[in-house]
Amino acid sequence: MDAFAPLLARIQRGTDEILLVDGLRQKLALGRPLRIKAGFDPTAPDLHLGHTVLIEKLRQLQELGHEILFLIGDFTAMIGDPTGKSATRKPLSREQIQDNAATYQAQVFRILDPEKTQVVFNSTWLEPLGAAGIIQLAAQHTVARMLERDDFSKRYKAGQPIALHEFLYPLIQGYDSVALKADIELGGTDQKFNLLVGRQLQEVYGQQPQVVITLPILEGLDGVQKMSKSLGNYIAITDSPTEMFGKVMSISDELMWRYFELLSHRDLTEIHTWQAEVRDGANPRDMKFELGLELVTRFHSATLAQQALRDFIERFQRGAVPEEMAEIQLASSSDGLAIANLLKEAGLVKSTSEALRMIAQGAVRIDGERVEDPQLRCASGSVHVYQVGKRKFARVQLDCGAE
Repeated sequence: MDAFAPLLARIQRGTDEILLVDGLRQKLALGRPLRIKAGFDPTAPDLHLGHTVLIEKLRQLQELGHEILFLIGDFTAMIGDPTGKSATRKPLSREQIQDNAATYQAQVFRILDPEKTQVVFNSTWLEPLGAAGIIQLAAQHTVARMLERDDFSKRYKAGQPIALHEFLYPLIQGYDSVALKADIELGGTDQKFNLLVGRQLQEVYGQQPQVVITLPILEGLDGVQKMSKSLGNYIAITDSPTEMFGKVMSISDELMWRYFELLSHRDLTEIHTWQAEVRDGANPRDMKFELGLELVTRFHSATLAQQALRDFIERFQRGAVPEEMAEIQLASSSDGLAIANLLKEAGLVKSTSEALRMIAQGAVRIDGERVEDPQLRCASGSVHVYQVGKRKFARVQLDCGAE
């Protein structure tokens, strides 16, 4: 019997892929704390629940006694990660990076134990590397190998420009693993190419290659695109308890199980039992309550979670919001859709002038909150319950497209 089987099953929960499982087994057999690395480029000031999928896995490995290296890519952020980009990404200034990095550190310790986490900055070893070192590093990889990467390949075939510095990003991320002597590196599924470059470079520099663990990308509130602040479909870990709970309740019943799988600490057996109960006719809203309570408790407190639940029930259940309502998808531009146009297109009013009149009368609500601003633009990628008067309701999902 495999002595590591229970531990491996625990580590594998919620992951997409482990390269390679036998390698992980060998690392665990070393009998020492493993050096586990995960890198975050401070490209935005706030962390959201999509980020926490990976950070929660770090927390789990930390609780198992391993050494967590939380890497802030202050050097790589100046290059700009090309992953998933159809055009060259604009690099950030050093001032933006420093401000965002400070915010990351403050927020990540809502999940990780600060006493057991080593925060490192890759400028520490990359700036001293200098031009000669960068050239030597670049000699360890070929253009042909770089073009195997999906986003580079698509851009090259489409005749879209690829700046030379973008080729440096995977190499420099890989060199981070060399500098830190990482045993394991975690990243999203979109980072697989970069993580494998780290394995290759470690072998070049005479190190045992790291095990790569990829984590799924969490869908945003729309259930389609990945959670992103720029798309407006995110739940920030700094959201207020009421806002966080309300956003959880706005996700679809189907997406709820995905969130349970990737975000919940509950035993899978309990989650599967709830799924069976819903199939047998139980109200999925009650399970969504449990998910909202768990997440608000994690980032705030149990007391505030219970208050958020009471506030939600007060606003929605006692406010006579129907259990069933129209589910509508509307197209919007990248900067959203004007509230008056949304209400008209959703069939909640006959005209934009009626919509503006109803707003002026205080008869329009979004998720139970009265709309005061007639010029409000509803964010693309969002999903909310819109109400006009006492009887007209619709759950509207905005998708980015031609308005």
